[in-house]
Amino acid sequence: MALHRSAAWPGVPLALTSAALFGASTPLAKLLLGHSDPWLLAGLLYLGSGLGLGIVHLARRLLGIEAPEAPLRRGDLPWLGAVVLAGGVIGPVLLMVGLTQTPASSAALLLNLEGLATMGIAWLAFRENVDRRLLLGALAILAGALLLSWQGGPEGVGWGALAVAGACLAWGVDNNLTRKLSSADPVQIALTKGLVAGVVNLALALSQGATLPSLAVIGGAAVVGFFGYGLSLVLFVLGLRHLGTARTGAYFSMAPFIGALLAIILFSEPLTYRLLAAAVLMGIGLYLHLVEHHDHEHAHGELEHEHVHVHDEHHQHDHGPGVAVDKPHSHAHRHAPMVHRHPHYPDLHHRHTHEHSET
Repeated sequence: MALHRSAAWPGVPLALTSAALFGASTPLAKLLLGHSDPWLLAGLLYLGSGLGLGIVHLARRLLGIEAPEAPLRRGDLPWLGAVVLAGGVIGPVLLMVGLTQTPASSAALLLNLEGLATMGIAWLAFRENVDRRLLLGALAILAGALLLSWQGGPEGVGWGALAVAGACLAWGVDNNLTRKLSSADPVQIALTKGLVAGVVNLALALSQGATLPSLAVIGGAAVVGFFGYGLSLVLFVLGLRHLGTARTGAYFSMAPFIGALLAIILFSEPLTYRLLAAAVLMGIGLYLHLVEHHDHEHAHGELEHEHVHVHDEHHQHDHGPGVAVDKPHSHAHRHAPMVHRHPHYPDLHHRHTHEHSET
């Protein structure tokens, strides 16, 4: 059991903290929507994320606190561009549009669909292992989301709910593409995404006739963007590194519960039976994800890559003089083939295939 806990650390706490920050940003963004154009607000949120992380990065360098992370390389740029487009432009715009037509608590819970989209793409496109327990949890989350989005009558699912679902799909694509970058510096990734997505969304909104809101609203968007989009993304990338895409997306499903709770407090929205039933279904799904245990004999092929690491069971290689191997450091290194067994997730070193689901 101790081995299982070590496999979950620090990936699970990182993913859950990322979820809490993003979940809190949804009702706060709803609060700001009354004072700003949706598209413009999406730009301000991401710009706040990029500028805030830029300040952190600059302060880190001025103070001589260099993080031992691998930098982004030229080969990462196409992946980074696709991440910015899907998650930094398409996703936030659809979410802001959806929030204008959907109660904040319902929209917050509907964001559970991001975890489902992330897991589905990881499973189908990238062949990450997903066992029966994870699938049952996904079905419970989907049932809760459908319960929230169905409006009844001939209109069926509302356009606002569909817009939020579209945002979740865009972020699911974004999360799986970010998997390709998870070995690099997460602050650099989130900083670049925030600045580029913020400038693009802001420019497009202004070109469509939107006007800048008051300084108070701009400042509020910057704070919400820094914590809910910037810092949350940094933690999410770190979670990807340790858990893989599908599991990180599953733990990220905690975000809507935080958002729904804040929405009820901020907007005095009613605590309806439908909302409670959806929360119970989604809570069951999240629980099934949390109790997963994956342990089997597996083979590591020869691999060469670059990321921050210490010398553990998976990292045994020589260094020149002056390198503290017991402290985090980053450089290109080679893994020799090996076969062993221990609890693990599809992290940077365990992206192997499975002939059948193993729990």
